[in-house]
Amino acid sequence: MKVFIMRHGEAGHFASSDAERELTPRGRSESMAVAHACVEQGFSEFDAVLVSPYVRAQQTWEAISEEFSVIDGGLETCDDITPYGTAEDVFEYVIALIDSRQLESVLLVSHLPLVGYLTSQFVADMMPPMFPTSGLACVEFEPETRQGELIWHMHP
Repeated sequence: MKVFIMRHGEAGHFASSDAERELTPRGRSESMAVAHACVEQGFSEFDAVLVSPYVRAQQTWEAISEEFSVIDGGLETCDDITPYGTAEDVFEYVIALIDSRQLESVLLVSHLPLVGYLTSQFVADMMPPMFPTSGLACVEFEPETRQGELIWHMHP
């Protein structure tokens, strides 16, 4: 199965709170470009999509959903994947989703530093990689062994 981990697009610096920062036009276009490149790799539909409740992550999903689709009922706003989420908890949650819903693909749209830590949870013995804004990683993951391999990591 495939696990896709994406950092939101570039966001403005000024808002009443970190959670309310909005995508810039560049953030939207770069996220769309990465999504288009992912489609060119043959990946455009997901069994589940988990998106941070922060505005910039929600707006990233809105933008990339022009290229991507998710099965009915597979889209979820997930409070655990904010910048302050715990990678181990999210990893266990995703494993539970995979097992209970027999998922073949899942996309997480989240933030630094969590995206790097999540990648290293799914790929054992890997240092957390850096994710530029709109960065997207694809992991081939075996739920039975709880081991994964980084297939690619793209960014604008």
